[in-house]
Amino acid sequence: MTYYSAFLEWAKEQNGETFLCIRIPVQAGKLIQTRKCKELALGVDDGRSITPAQRRKAYATLGDISNYTGYTVEAAKEIMKVENMLRLGQDKVISLSDCTITEAREYINTLMEYSLKEGLILTESGLKRTDDIDAYLIQCIRYKRCCICGKTAEIHHVDAIGMGNDRRHVDDSEKKIAALCRIHHSLAHQKGWVQFADAYKVYGIEKYRTAAGGDIGE
Repeated sequence: MTYYSAFLEWAKEQNGETFLCIRIPVQAGKLIQTRKCKELALGVDDGRSITPAQRRKAYATLGDISNYTGYTVEAAKEIMKVENMLRLGQDKVISLSDCTITEAREYINTLMEYSLKEGLILTESGLKRTDDIDAYLIQCIRYKRCCICGKTAEIHHVDAIGMGNDRRHVDDSEKKIAALCRIHHSLAHQKGWVQFADAYKVYGIEKYRTAAGGDIGE
């Protein structure tokens, strides 16, 4: 499942149900139309504040970004707040002192996406830094970074197309894939995906869900 921020325009109760009018990003709307979705999951921000674990993840990653860019941690934090605001299409920056859990999760997603896009190798696995494993695995595929170690990745097909079939003529949009460096890719084949995925606590992502990042260049 891919998560997007949505903005409530109005809500109206009628015949024991509540009807909502929400505003969502263009890519979310296109995905809904393309996949002809009839059911959507709705998450409601309960107002809880950022957790200590989220704050640790954010500042640890900001420290790595600081070392990579030469900016101070505070400067990197403010720059990434603006990046986060632009990524979500919002009109205000968040505060890490009192933002909600949901806002903190999105900010960490922005930090992770920047790191993966820049090829920044974190001081610990991104799996320990992310607060949204689903978004992280998708980002790894989009930017061809190993979801285990962050190095340059290849596309691992969790669901094989099948011997004798031409991938160019087979609809593999529902097939699951993962981004793995050559070493972890080989290890996944040696151990088998089930054992490998259980050991690293990862899973495959349906190929169509990575479409927003363009051609993944298999």
